[in-house]
Amino acid sequence: MAWDDATARAALRRLFQAGLAAADPLVALPPHLPAPPQGGRTLVIGLGKAAAKMALAVERAWAGVPLTGLALCPHGADLPEPPPGRRIAIRFGAHPVPDEAGAAAAAEMLALVRGLSPQDLVLFLVSGGGSSLSTLPAPGLTLEDLKAVNRELLRSGAPITEMNCIRKHLSAFSGGRLAAAAHPARVVTLAISDVPGDDPAVIASGPTVPDPTSFAEARALVAHYRMALPEAVTRHLAAAAEESPKPGDPRLADTELRMIATPLLALQAMAEAARAEGLAPLILGDALEGEAREMGRVLGGIALSAAAHGLPLRPPCVLLSGGEATVTIAGPAGEGGRGTETLLGLALALDGHPDIWALCCDTDGIDGKSDCAGAIATPETLARARALGLDPRAALAGHDSTGLFRALGDLVVTGPTLTNVNDVRAVLIR
Repeated sequence: MAWDDATARAALRRLFQAGLAAADPLVALPPHLPAPPQGGRTLVIGLGKAAAKMALAVERAWAGVPLTGLALCPHGADLPEPPPGRRIAIRFGAHPVPDEAGAAAAAEMLALVRGLSPQDLVLFLVSGGGSSLSTLPAPGLTLEDLKAVNRELLRSGAPITEMNCIRKHLSAFSGGRLAAAAHPARVVTLAISDVPGDDPAVIASGPTVPDPTSFAEARALVAHYRMALPEAVTRHLAAAAEESPKPGDPRLADTELRMIATPLLALQAMAEAARAEGLAPLILGDALEGEAREMGRVLGGIALSAAAHGLPLRPPCVLLSGGEATVTIAGPAGEGGRGTETLLGLALALDGHPDIWALCCDTDGIDGKSDCAGAIATPETLARARALGLDPRAALAGHDSTGLFRALGDLVVTGPTLTNVNDVRAVLIR
């Protein structure tokens, strides 16, 4: 293929779509369904950004199975055309800052799973975003307390694993507590991973899996990041009155986890699509973490090596990666997100190299608090920005990367995708 700006942009968008297709619950979920219970009830509980679509996949696959249930997803993340006669009710909550509606739905879920028998099945459908959605305060805490904690977490720059360690020790819902409430029913969890390493205890803070972390670890993280927390939260963490269910807890004995979609599966689908485009793909990893702008700098360095030396592979090629970058905000911030901030850091590292294009997007369709999934950078990104009177370095320093790419018309806008396998990045070298 003769690679130019138009063909490179189009190819990057097709790769992204291939990754999204691999994580579509309507395709990925049905093969992992267990057999419906014989003689017992089937209760479906859904949680996360993909909850509405996962619930639809169950209803379609189990058209003749009596079932009831409740799914909680972010405001605006319902199906474009909700099906008539839903058997699984849909509730909505706020993300990333929790709200009263999400807390009420989480309390309703706990009430639904209590009082079940060993013959009953709880099918738990979980995807990313569930931690904020199901923020149900532990006894002695309020939702306002946990909103304050959430703001500190988002400002801290802590990776998601550490954020969720703290969340689980302030919750009445997560860290295995939903499965404990459902005992003695059988609990089968179908999960879409959005976390590095696909750790089920981290996805939505693990409501149905044992929690290996402790109050002591949560307190240490609060101290490390110098978080200013409400007094009630500090007292709760110090008292450590009720630990989350740990590995070996008998209440979690009849639980099972099935991972239906992961970042790696999405990247492998993107790699296959790249081969069809005539590009040699290399997956650098599915769990890259670190400060977004620095991640962009590193990816740019690898791309420059490929362009100059054919290492780690010879062009035409594409470097693929997944994982969750972090953005540490120390002052006023513009319109940014971790995907576009990674991308702008990468563009600055490339300094207008004529043979490299890149895409950084969040697979849920929402990069940070913006209305875009991410953006595309081209050899002309920096020059075009400066021609508009924009300073790319100032935009990066002020966390206004999305604003810069918006001005250039280079955002990737999908709307909510109703799935979530974390961020994906593709760097094309012709």
